[in-house]
Amino acid sequence: MNGRSWKFILVGSLVLNVFLVGAIAGGTYQWFATHGSTTAAAVAQQRALRFAAETLSPERQQAFIDGLRSARREGRQYAREGREGRREVLRLLAAPQLDRAALDAALARTRTADTTLRAQVESSVADFAATLTPEERVQFAESLKLRGQWREPQPPAHPASQSGG
Repeated sequence: MNGRSWKFILVGSLVLNVFLVGAIAGGTYQWFATHGSTTAAAVAQQRALRFAAETLSPERQQAFIDGLRSARREGRQYAREGREGRREVLRLLAAPQLDRAALDAALARTRTADTTLRAQVESSVADFAATLTPEERVQFAESLKLRGQWREPQPPAHPASQSGG
């Protein structure tokens, strides 16, 4: 081999090594990004109302989940009406001519269905809370602060970054 072929081999090896290092770094980044989002998704899922009883005994947790299932099962009709109402609202908004009266009526039907479903779920939560001891109710209330529609808003991440004047 002459000097020129060694240069081609060295340049080719250098290009291949840079490609491999980039692929390994990219793969590592993707793995950490995916792993981190899975953890975030798990935390987000635990904000669902069904996790509000997790600080209580397993029997109480199951009773709460059963109550929620029952309320949601009884409210399927309202959930379906809400979904259909939202589809109707979108259809009316996309129409060439806006029919304001029909849009208002569809919004009212959707709001009524959503409110009725929410009332059923909230009632099942209240029924469950009525079965708890005062100590369990305190635990349950603290857990509700983190989950469901009773969740308290998170404080700002950097209070110093918000200027007062």
